[in-house]
Amino acid sequence: MSTTIDVAESSINVGKEKAVLVAPARRGGWKKGVAIMDFILRLGAIAAALGAATTMGMSDQTLPFFTQFFQFEASYDSFTTFQFFVITMALVAGYLVLSLPFSIVTIIRPHAAGPRLFLIVLDTVFLTLASASGASAAAIVYLAHNGNQDANWLAICNQFTDFCAQTSGAVVSSFVAVVIFVFLIVMSSLAISKH
Repeated sequence: MSTTIDVAESSINVGKEKAVLVAPARRGGWKKGVAIMDFILRLGAIAAALGAATTMGMSDQTLPFFTQFFQFEASYDSFTTFQFFVITMALVAGYLVLSLPFSIVTIIRPHAAGPRLFLIVLDTVFLTLASASGASAAAIVYLAHNGNQDANWLAICNQFTDFCAQTSGAVVSSFVAVVIFVFLIVMSSLAISKH
């Protein structure tokens, strides 16, 4: 009479009896915890990137000058850097949504190195895009707040307070997404290195 166990096993013949040595099943352990945290951080990064793109895309303020027909307007599409920012952060948010299935695969199969390596490469590419657009937008927001005496550029945030508040909030939100990307890359690298 023999019984079988459905786990990783090896058998040794001892006389007429068959001895079954059962190896411990490989479970996810801490790698599964890292994969779950990866998924949660991706959801947070989606919110940050989408929030940055929509806040910047909706930044607009009009100031009336002597009459209603002559007005000053500040809008994100007046600045090429802000247009680049909106497009880039929308792409980053789109990538993060598309990366969620791969993150789920790492939860189901925590020891699989392929999906983690794929996510590390693409996370690095989109980290670069997010940090480039965030830094360039931060430079324009700085000029809007402080101006530049050497170039004779005036600070516009004294008049366009709402516009400057929205653009500053979008830049901060983009840097939140950048920090989350750094955590994602470090966590995935640690999970692969201790494979």
